[in-house]
Amino acid sequence: MLLKKTLLLFFLFYCSILCAQQLPKNQLLDSVYFYRALSDNEDYNLNEREAFVRKAIEFSKKTKEDSIILKSKRQLATLFLRQFAVDSLFDLNHENLKLAKKLNDTLALAYINNVLGWYHSEKYQVDSSYSYYYNASKYFETLNMVKDQASAVSSMANIQFEERDYVGCESNAFRAIRLYKQLPKTDAVYDNLWGLYNLVAIAADELKLYDNAIQYHNEALSYSNKIEDNFLYTLYSKSNIALIYKELKQYDKALEIYQALFTKEDILKQEPENYALILGDYALLKHRSEGFDNQEIKEMLLKAYRISDSADNELSRMSVALNASEYYLDTGVLDSALTFANIAYSQGKASLINDVTLNALLLKSKIENPKKSVNYLNEYIHLNDSLINKERAIRNKFARIEFETEQVELENRQISRERLWLMILSAGLIITLVLLYIIITQRAKNKELKLMQQQQEANEEIYNLMLTQQDKVDEARSIEKKRISQDLHDGILGRLFGTRLSLDSLNMSSTEEAIQTRESYIQELKIIEQDIREVSHELNTDFISNSGYPDIIETLVETQTTAYGLKFTLHSDPDISWDEISNKTKIHIYRMLQESLQNIYKHAQANHVDISFNMKKNVIWFAISDDGSGFDLQKAKKGIGLKNMNSRVSEFEGELDIISEKDKGTTITIKIPI
Repeated sequence: MLLKKTLLLFFLFYCSILCAQQLPKNQLLDSVYFYRALSDNEDYNLNEREAFVRKAIEFSKKTKEDSIILKSKRQLATLFLRQFAVDSLFDLNHENLKLAKKLNDTLALAYINNVLGWYHSEKYQVDSSYSYYYNASKYFETLNMVKDQASAVSSMANIQFEERDYVGCESNAFRAIRLYKQLPKTDAVYDNLWGLYNLVAIAADELKLYDNAIQYHNEALSYSNKIEDNFLYTLYSKSNIALIYKELKQYDKALEIYQALFTKEDILKQEPENYALILGDYALLKHRSEGFDNQEIKEMLLKAYRISDSADNELSRMSVALNASEYYLDTGVLDSALTFANIAYSQGKASLINDVTLNALLLKSKIENPKKSVNYLNEYIHLNDSLINKERAIRNKFARIEFETEQVELENRQISRERLWLMILSAGLIITLVLLYIIITQRAKNKELKLMQQQQEANEEIYNLMLTQQDKVDEARSIEKKRISQDLHDGILGRLFGTRLSLDSLNMSSTEEAIQTRESYIQELKIIEQDIREVSHELNTDFISNSGYPDIIETLVETQTTAYGLKFTLHSDPDISWDEISNKTKIHIYRMLQESLQNIYKHAQANHVDISFNMKKNVIWFAISDDGSGFDLQKAKKGIGLKNMNSRVSEFEGELDIISEKDKGTTITIKIPI
């Protein structure tokens, strides 16, 4: 043994060195299992075993796994139970309860609640005790642990009996009986069944259900008879049956039971407290039955009182004192009757045993003079009424505990379901929002692409229109040249040729008629000269120069403003020679006008737009004004729209000027050099 302890100390020293280091998890677990095994070893005393399990808890905490920590702490709780360390047990089990709830460990929750039920019963905190036992019974029921469930329900029944909730006690006792009957038949099971039937029998007796009480005591005896050493079981049950017969004034049946019990008086004396109590009851029963010697009865009562007094057992002493008081009252020895009644009364009040106090008050009211008797009767009535009210409150209290516990369980389940649904709905909402974001973003991109496509198509259309216009101009020029050529060839040249021949024929004549004729031909030459001048002027004038591009601009403005719900005015200076403007510049003007109208629609919230093209000193002044909300120029300078506009203006070396005021609209002026 010395060698074993020396080796153990060496191992503990080795472990303490390892504790200073960061052990791998498998080594930590090995240490936990090792110390747990030592704490289970009954070769060591309880203090040594407690030290071992505390080391196991230290290593368990290093693993940072709640399940391992909980198991080690529960092992410590078991040792506290064996040491009867009630206060330490309370704190530890509440720590364990939190861990078990976190892990949702139903088995641990069942045992921890059961231990806490026992703890509060030891502290006489019946509400808490009943609540924890009730929780334990529910957990055991979930795990189908019938034996443990029956034990917890039995504890609930005992609490209700102590609190005088006899109806509730009977209900839970029968629940426990049904559970125990499911278990394999052993002495332990028979013992529990005897105890439960005995409990419901006493509860029925308190409820004045005497027939039921006798029936349940006989049921208890049927189970105690299956236990090998059953004398004390038989003694207790039969003495209780005898007391019921005494209350029913069936003294002969009660005497028969007592006489049978006292055939084994030597065995009865082995339990002095029970012997004194039964002896006192037997003595009073003989007195009630009559036909027995008064001296013998008196000696039996005094003997019973001495035994209970020497055993210092309050219960048996109070019971014997009440029996003795009744006997002396019946025999007219009032001093002795009052003495024993006072003993029972004082000890009953001190021990808070209300049944004894009530019986003592009733006896004192019969013994004392009428004036005092009234006081004792009033005290009796007041105490009895308070006990009845208390019983009602207790019955409601235990029902409320069960109801509230079930409500908490239902609320917890409801909260769990609500959390699950909340998580599902949240996930669904997030997915929906993501999908909506993707759809909206995609639509915006598609719209942007479509707009770019439309702008490209518009550019191509402008270009094609310009090419078409150029073709028309060229074609018109060609036709006009051909017409002029024909006019010159067929008209002017023919007339010149005829005039020349006529003048040649008149050169040789100087008559008055010839002179007039020559004068008319000279006038014809002047007319021909005027015709040539007109043809020359027509050749120097482009008849199509003022058509084409302004129409394109007007079409764009009409289309865009109609789509955007805007009113407009459009002015184009007729002095502008659009043919002198390059196609590239015309496209830039068209695009800037298009983008400006779009921006007015999107951002300005305008109703009217004014567009003008004016010629000033060989510079086209292109202006767009709206009556919208205006904007901050500093912020606009950072925008891509203004950057694009500046880029286009720089392409034709123009100038851009923007004037905007809040709620007073915006004016954009672009100077286009020709």
